[in-house]
Amino acid sequence: MTLEILADVGLSRRLERAEAAANARFVEARARLAPETGACWIEVAGAYAMYDGPRSPCTQTFGLGLFQQPSGSDMDALEAFFRERGAPVCHEVSPVCDFSVAAMLSERGYRPIEFTNVMYLPLAGGARPAVEGTAVRARRVDDEERELWARTVAEGWREFTEYADLMEELAVVSAARENGHAFLAELDGRPVAAGALAIHEGVALFSGASTLPEWRKRGAQRALLESRLEYALSAGCDVAMMCAQPGSASQRNAERQGFRIAYTRIKWQPASTGLPG
Repeated sequence: MTLEILADVGLSRRLERAEAAANARFVEARARLAPETGACWIEVAGAYAMYDGPRSPCTQTFGLGLFQQPSGSDMDALEAFFRERGAPVCHEVSPVCDFSVAAMLSERGYRPIEFTNVMYLPLAGGARPAVEGTAVRARRVDDEERELWARTVAEGWREFTEYADLMEELAVVSAARENGHAFLAELDGRPVAAGALAIHEGVALFSGASTLPEWRKRGAQRALLESRLEYALSAGCDVAMMCAQPGSASQRNAERQGFRIAYTRIKWQPASTGLPG
């Protein structure tokens, strides 16, 4: 019997905290590897605020308004955290939090700049079916293979992201974070794709999946997804999550494996440089 998990505020809190925790471990890994960067994070009114450098996609907040209604002084503290470090202020906000959060952001001069579909898959009910119809095989990598994994991730993402020049550096830090797991997909022993998995309190967060251009559409992403699902089940997780741009290939791949949209998250940023951040 499959356990039904409702896409409500309780699920949103689990998913948002899992992603926040994964990013906090990333920032801590950055601080260990490169203390001169000043990477750090704080918690204010239940939201996690991350600093990993002005250009890093990790530099933002998660969970604003979801665990506690932020006050004006809370917002001042969050904005100061980023402003003092010369970083932009960005807040990822779940739509299941109180509408007053969106109203407050608008009043403070913020505007929406990005949508993200947060997707989930209940894992109760036993093992996943094996991947068939492809020669690609995926596996969790050892510590000694972190550099190979990082290079594979970076090469797969190079043509798709504004952070292309940072991708290998970001991947190296990702591989070094606590509670993180790196996976490679291989064809005839050659790495063709890579992806990451982070686990927090029963939630398995899938992220960072990419495929080398010449090996796309051969089942690598499906193999990576199934391998990570199998590992998540063995680790006792009851729900998996991933984030995707609305209407993207990543969303379609996830939906083929049974993921469904829990909600569409909005990223907010000050509308002008005269505002905090």
